[in-house]
Amino acid sequence: MATRQLPEASEIFLDHVGHFVADIAAAERALRAAGFAPTPFSAQVAPTGEGGALEPTGTGNVCAMLGQGYIEALAKVADTPLGRELEAAVDRRAGLHLAAFAVADAASFHAGLAEAGFPTRPLVFMRRPVDTEEGPSEARFTVARVERGAMAEGRIQALTHHTEREVWQERWLTHPNGALELLGVVVVSPDPEEAAGRFGRFLGRPAERAGADSLHVELSRGHVRIVGRTTAAALFGGETPEPPWIAAYGLRVADRAATIRLLSEAGLAVRIIDGAALVAFPAELGEGFWAFVEDRDALPWL
Repeated sequence: MATRQLPEASEIFLDHVGHFVADIAAAERALRAAGFAPTPFSAQVAPTGEGGALEPTGTGNVCAMLGQGYIEALAKVADTPLGRELEAAVDRRAGLHLAAFAVADAASFHAGLAEAGFPTRPLVFMRRPVDTEEGPSEARFTVARVERGAMAEGRIQALTHHTEREVWQERWLTHPNGALELLGVVVVSPDPEEAAGRFGRFLGRPAERAGADSLHVELSRGHVRIVGRTTAAALFGGETPEPPWIAAYGLRVADRAATIRLLSEAGLAVRIIDGAALVAFPAELGEGFWAFVEDRDALPWL
């Protein structure tokens, strides 16, 4: 399992997950209350039209940066196609709608998606302003996306980071809840076999049987677990959205007991499952769950 922040050669990492929210300021407060130290708000831009002039993408974010990977909360900030797409997703259900995977060469990965039969959108050369301790700078990414609907679970994309130092600034990596690493993401599907085959094609990794209605895609860093209704109900209870949806992600923390104390003091209900603390997101972050563990193998879906 790679421990570098960014992949090399043919490696693929679970890079970040994204909450689509209606109110980015409320989402930032909810992250802070849960013990994260979110970055300042940033509006995203990308070159569009003739001459490649930078224009707003229509979305903006705050992030909780981790020693490996990160968490993003995204909201509509302008009336653009991407902003309206996010707004429509929030109207259906606020919560996890994005899983992004880091690759060394987004352009090559994009070509591979087309060869694998996915309808693709053009590569996006995205930027967002960031403040560093040395002064203003920007974060730059190349993003490979499939057409809407090609991955029914949400916005499933790959990207290449070009500005690691600007994105993972040391001052944003320490969190009161002890969060250290993004470990994996759980997708609930009405047809886990079909979804796992599709994720396997997208990620270029085999999907392996992990239970009666569970399949698993292991990455160079991180994983995707695809489960059906029965396993989802056992993990998360019956009052959850109709699949498909991105339901949860796992986080490694330094001290699970300390994390549980902080979350409980914040008024969040914590359910202990063996070595994991399962916590429903506060409403400001939408529907879904965190699983906090000290050891990856303690994740309840593993």
